[in-house]
Amino acid sequence: MDLHPPVEESWLRRKAAARDVPCTFVGKHLRFSRADLEAIVAAGARPTRWRPSRR
Repeated sequence: MDLHPPVEESWLRRKAAARDVPCTFVGKHLRFSRADLEAIVAAGARPTRWRPSRR
């Protein structure tokens, strides 16, 4: 699964190590299931904000 552009692998690994995002450790190896990644994306989803036009 490709990561969304604003998410860097290093950021995701730091958050996982701090247990801030869903993940699974198999021994010392970090793994993300599809459900983990979907939960991370859902938690980071934000509605767009309406901006008045600059005229």
